[in-house]
Amino acid sequence: MAKKLIRFDWAMKRLLRNKANFDILEGFLSELLHDEIIIKQILESETNKSVETDKFNRVDILVENAKGELIIIEIQNSKEFDYFQRMLYGVSKIIIDQMNAGQPYSAVKKVIAITIAYFDLGQCEDYVYHGSTTFTGYHKNDPLYLSAKQVELYKKIAVQDLYPEYWIIKVGKFENKVIDKLDEWIYFFKNAEIRSTFSAKGIKEANKKLDELQLSEKDRQAYNAYLKELHDIASENYTKAIDFQDAVKKAILEGMESGRKGIAETALRKGLDIIFVAELTGLPVAEVETLKLNIKNNLFCYYFFSSSNASQYSTALRVCGIQIDPPTRFATANTSNTSSLLTPSS
Repeated sequence: MAKKLIRFDWAMKRLLRNKANFDILEGFLSELLHDEIIIKQILESETNKSVETDKFNRVDILVENAKGELIIIEIQNSKEFDYFQRMLYGVSKIIIDQMNAGQPYSAVKKVIAITIAYFDLGQCEDYVYHGSTTFTGYHKNDPLYLSAKQVELYKKIAVQDLYPEYWIIKVGKFENKVIDKLDEWIYFFKNAEIRSTFSAKGIKEANKKLDELQLSEKDRQAYNAYLKELHDIASENYTKAIDFQDAVKKAILEGMESGRKGIAETALRKGLDIIFVAELTGLPVAEVETLKLNIKNNLFCYYFFSSSNASQYSTALRVCGIQIDPPTRFATANTSNTSSLLTPSS
């Protein structure tokens, strides 16, 4: 049985910022980027400062590699519909923050943004996605390369090599089928355990240094508090989702009820029989009778208050099928009590 390891997001918050543990991050980045990554330093930014007010659903770390490239690793636990735009904003802000006033644009550093997502981000079939800015010929479909002098200056070949890259790892889409060494890391991200057969770069170091049993008492308490907060957030989101589903169901039922009443009123206005309308809509006969009485009352009040002579009152009575006995009460009735004079005809 594999031993229990701490979650990678908490390790990024507390352990992987230590230079002694750079080999773990270097191993993961090397397998993802297919390059020998050596971390030069951890950089401070507004997104990766480790403070108590950090959101529990997001963990960031910004590093600079030996080539001078900036790599931001972000772990996101909760769904955000505008997450793609936030990725773009985050990369743009990093580029600006690392520029000093008066520097030429050649000082802009390459940024690689890596997202490890524990929620369903976008629609897809795969679980690892890579994005970059490419420049392709409109007519000849050929890639745009740098000039010989630019290659000499920037040590890049294609224009896209100067622009940011994006990597998205969708942990939930991973089905625990380990095919290559990158999959070994993703298996660890999903299950917080490492199989004895794994051999990806840095994975053995992770298995040793991220052992939950090796935590100090202080770190263990902090880790357990972190896990509890994640459970609380998940429970709160679950409750909100259930409440929303109930509200949708209620709205649908209320809409159906309102629709049935609307059909019944239309049928009654066309003179259909009460029993037939009840069978047609599934409404109780008593409710259909009430609807018919309301229709009559509304029609009568319309004719009553819009009529200018007594002859039109009888028209209102005839149209609505309402009887008033004796008829002379109609002429002297107080309009504020009109409803008391109305009785449905047989």
